[in-house]
This record gives sequence, structure tokens and C-alpha cells, in this order.
Amino acid sequence: MMRLFSPRKTTLLFVIRDKSRTPLENLEPILREDIQKIWDAVPKPHAHKETPISEFFDVQVVALSSYEEKEELFKQQVSDLRDRFQHSIAPGGLAGDRRGVVPASGFSFSSQQFWKVIKENKDLDLPAHKVMVATVRCEEIGNEKVTSFIADEEWQQFEEAVQHDFVTGFGKKLSSLLDRCLSEYDMEAIYFDEGVRSSKRQQLESKLLQLVNPAYQSLLGHLHTRTLEAFKEYFGKALEKEGFAVAACNCTETFLEKFDRGSEDAAIQQVNWDTSKVRDKLRRDIEAHVASVRAAKLSELCAKYEAQLTKALVEPVESLLDSASEDTWPAIRKLLQRETKTAVLGLESAVSAFELDEATEKELLAKLEKHGRSVVESKAKEEAGRVLIRMKDRFSTLFSRDADSMPRVWTGKEDIKAITKTARSASVKLLSTMAAIRLEEDGDNIENTLSLALVDTSRHGTTDRSIQLSDPLASSSWERVAEEKTLITPVQCKNLWRQFKAETEYTVTQAIAAQEANKRNNNWLPPPWALAAMAILGFNEFMTLLRNPLYLFAIFVIYLVGKALWVQSEIGREFQHGFLPAILSLSTKFVPTVMNILKRLADAGQEPAAAPERQREMELQPKSTRNGSLYSNVTSAGSSSVTTSEIGPEYSSPVVQ
Repeated sequence: MMRLFSPRKTTLLFVIRDKSRTPLENLEPILREDIQKIWDAVPKPHAHKETPISEFFDVQVVALSSYEEKEELFKQQVSDLRDRFQHSIAPGGLAGDRRGVVPASGFSFSSQQFWKVIKENKDLDLPAHKVMVATVRCEEIGNEKVTSFIADEEWQQFEEAVQHDFVTGFGKKLSSLLDRCLSEYDMEAIYFDEGVRSSKRQQLESKLLQLVNPAYQSLLGHLHTRTLEAFKEYFGKALEKEGFAVAACNCTETFLEKFDRGSEDAAIQQVNWDTSKVRDKLRRDIEAHVASVRAAKLSELCAKYEAQLTKALVEPVESLLDSASEDTWPAIRKLLQRETKTAVLGLESAVSAFELDEATEKELLAKLEKHGRSVVESKAKEEAGRVLIRMKDRFSTLFSRDADSMPRVWTGKEDIKAITKTARSASVKLLSTMAAIRLEEDGDNIENTLSLALVDTSRHGTTDRSIQLSDPLASSSWERVAEEKTLITPVQCKNLWRQFKAETEYTVTQAIAAQEANKRNNNWLPPPWALAAMAILGFNEFMTLLRNPLYLFAIFVIYLVGKALWVQSEIGREFQHGFLPAILSLSTKFVPTVMNILKRLADAGQEPAAAPERQREMELQPKSTRNGSLYSNVTSAGSSSVTTSEIGPEYSSPVVQ
């Protein structure tokens, strides 16, 4: 085949009969491309692996017209082609040059040399002709069977059905189609070389399996989805009858076995495809669903027992904080411990069906215990925000009601100072109880500090007034109390107490006024001024004054004029210089003083006419100015009152207007 014996090229002439309307210029490149593929597939010596076909062959393509349509043209083209064969040995003919022609006398020796070269050259070990024919023909038959399988209506319906849902009996039906296709191949290729036939059969089977593999994978996907959905539904029902761990284990095994049966039904006889990846994915999806359901169930259980614990703690804690006794926080600690233990035991029993690992179970129980503490702390913070209202309610209850919870009647025999101190002490105890969270048994001195600084301030001041002690409440933290456990700082306690005293002072004042009024109402003696008048004037003169009120009016006017003269003339200062100088000085001042008093009375009579103008001026002033003045006056008065009550006597009689 190669140029081993002569430099002459071999001409490969391809004749195309009955050419179609397609021009030869379009057919020739396709034919040459196919020839090049055949040349590339032919075994060649290493030195000629990259040698083009044109080095050894002269490829020519000739097309003949149709005999039926163009008979004359066809005969002319055939005659021309015959002449080319007849003159093939001519220079430039089909046989090429004849430089390698051997005379007849040397043919025997030349043939021996040819055979020797052929035996020594292993690269000329070419396949037999029947093998080449079998290769080409079996490959054509295989391609035809692949095309026929693709166009098969039964396969197309089967492929479309698999795209939408799982098809029962997939393996048997598909195996039957493949067997039929391979059987047809065997029948058509039975007379070709066995080795080539078997090789091409394997190639055909491989192509068919590659063709049906997407449908098989789609079927496994539907089987995976169907099995997973059925597992979810069945698992939800199983949880209503048995424990979580048992239900999860049983359902997982059941549906993995169901998947295995489905994969066996989908298996094809011609190949043993591995379904382990899809099965592993199904197992992972089942485990993920079980984990999500477990997390949801555990979250639901935790929320349930947290709600129970919250309900069991909120109202009792609020009641205990409202009582504000020495046993408040110990009782809260005991309550928290008891209710938390009950909730933890309930949760522990509920999660036992999940068969959790020890670390996870401890984490859940610790979270529940932490929730109980947070409920108490949040409730304490909430109550601390209403501590002023609680203090005023406590003070009002103890101050306005007796030991039998009956309203007090201020008859005059009650010790208002002692009652007030008792009520304030109870309010201080409430404030000290709400000042910090005491869920641990750590001692503190908040109550003593508040009592000494707020209730016993007067006693402390009388003990040692010469030493100015630092204010124990001038701090932002309590001694031996952590910052995160502090609800009300010392400074806030001091401000709350000041506001508390200001808002409860009126109640105390009203009680004192009621007590004094009761005393006056219960006294059968005349008023002191009436007793003095009877002692000075006598009973008859006193009765005369009562029967003639004009006398009282005249005496009252004389009293006012005399007092005005006394003040205007400064009689007390004048008599400090001696009796006679005072008489002389007063005699000179008497007339001017009387005139001055009369002038003031006249001016006072004209004042009602000017009152409307002052009213309009007040209305024209900004509201903020008037309110500020009023607020300043009230604040000054209030500050004066508070300062007086804190520094001076504890209480004084109200001014009767």
C-alpha cells in the first residue's frame, strides 16, 4: 500500500453514478473528507504517521449523469472515462509514470524481492478484506439499529412517561426493547466476521445504554422523590403512635427497603447500574427531615414547658414582691427552685423518647432553668419600674387603715408621727426589696443603708451633728451587689424617696388637720378669745356686744386704726428713747400719720377701676412667662416646705385660712 517498491503514486478513482442536483463541487469535499478519515485510521509506520495521503495516492472523483434522463451525455462521459483507462500507462495517465516498470524477463526475481520486503516489513500487517468489510458493514447495521430504536414509537412513549412520573416495570419493558434491537442486529450481522460482529455489538449495546441512561436516572429521581414524600407522611402518622426515635428508625428502614425494591424493578438486564449514590442521597434527605422534625418537636416542647414555667412564676413572684418582707427573696428562690425542678422533670421525661445524647439533653434542661431565672429577673425589673406607685400604695394602706384594715378616724388620740414612721419604714422595706435581684443567697446591707439614710435621718443627726458624714446614697452601685443584679441604684433610691415624701406629705397634713378639727369640735368650752372678753368686760357687757354687732364692728375698726397708727408711727422704737421724748415725737407725727392712712384708703378705693387694665396686661404676657413664674413660686414654696419638714420639726399645725 505504501510506496515501498516504486516512487509511482497509485490513482484512486471514485466514480459517482446518477449524480443528483447537488453540484459535484459540494459532493467532492465530503467524499475526500471521508477518505481522509479512512487514511487516518490505517496503521502506518512511525515515520509516516503524519504523512498526508497525497504522498502515496492521487485521489480523483468523477460524476456521471443519469442514464434515464441524459442518455447521450451519459454515453459520452463513459466513453471518455474508457479512453482514460485504455491510455492509463501513457505519461500523465491514470497509471501515472512507468519509471518502475520491470521487463517480463525480470518479473520472477522482482516478485521474490517484493515478497522478501513484505515479510520483513511488519507495518504491512494489514487486516484481511473480510474483516474490513465486516467492520464497515457491522458499524452501519449498528447505526441503523440506534436510529431505529430512537424512532421507535413505544420507546418514545416510554421516555415521555418517565419524564413525568415513576413507571412501574421500567426495567422489564426497557430490557425487552433492548433485546429486540440487539436481536435484529444479530440477525443482520450473523454472516460477518465473529470478532468484528461481537465488537460492534458491544458498541451498539453501549450506545443504546447511553441513550436510555437519562431516562433511567430520571426514573430514579422520581423514585427518590416519591419515597421521600411517602416517608414524610408516614413518619408524621407514626409519631402519634410511638416514640420519636423508634418511629424514625422503623420508618427509615422501611422506606429504604421500599426504595431498594423500586430500584430492582427499574434495573435493566443488559447492565448493572449503581444506585448507591441515589440511595445515599435519599438516606441523607431522610435524616435531614428527621433532624428538622426533631428540632421542631424539641422547640415545641421547650416552648410548652417554658410557658408553663412562666405561668407558674409570674403571679406568685409579683405577689411576693408586693409583700416586701424579709422573706420575700428567700420565698422567691424557693418558688423558683420548686417550679423549675417540676418543669425540668417534665421536659426530661418528654425528651426521653428522642434518645438524645447527654450533652444535648443537658443543654435543653439548662436552657429551661435559665428561662426560669430570666422570668423572675424580668418580672423584678418590671416591678422595679412601678416601685414608686407600690410605695405610695403601701404608705396609704398602712397610714389610712388600722391593724384590722379598717379606715382610721382621726379622733386626736392617734400618734400620727409614729404611724407615719411605721408606714414610711414599710415603704423603705419595699424599696430595699426592689433595689436588687437576690436569686443567690448572698447577703447585702441595702435595707440597713436605706433605713439609716432615709427613715432615721433625724436620729442620726442628733447623735453627732459636729461630724459631717458622707451620704451613703451618693453612689451608683450597692456594696456586695453585682451591677447586673442592681435594679435601682442608691442615687435613684434617694430621688424616689424625695418624690415619695413630696407626694405623701399632703396625706399626713390632712390627717393632722382632721385631728385638730376633731379636737376643736369635741371641746365644749367657748373659744379662748370669748373667755378673755368675758373676763375683761364681764358677762353682761359681752352679751351686749353679741346683741349689738355694730359695737363689735366699731371696736374692730378702732383696733385696725390703732394698729395702723402703731405700725406707721413706730411707737415701740420711739419709747426706746424714753417716755417724754416719745410723747413729744408722737404728737408731731399723729396728724401726718392719720393723713397718710386716709390717702392710702383713697388710693385703695380707686384701684378697682385700674384692675381691668392690669388684667389685659397679664393676658398679653406670654403664657410661658406666667407659667414659669407660677411654677417658680410653687417650686420655691414646695422646696421651702420640704426643707422645713426635713430640717425642722417633723410636723406643724396647718394654717387655717
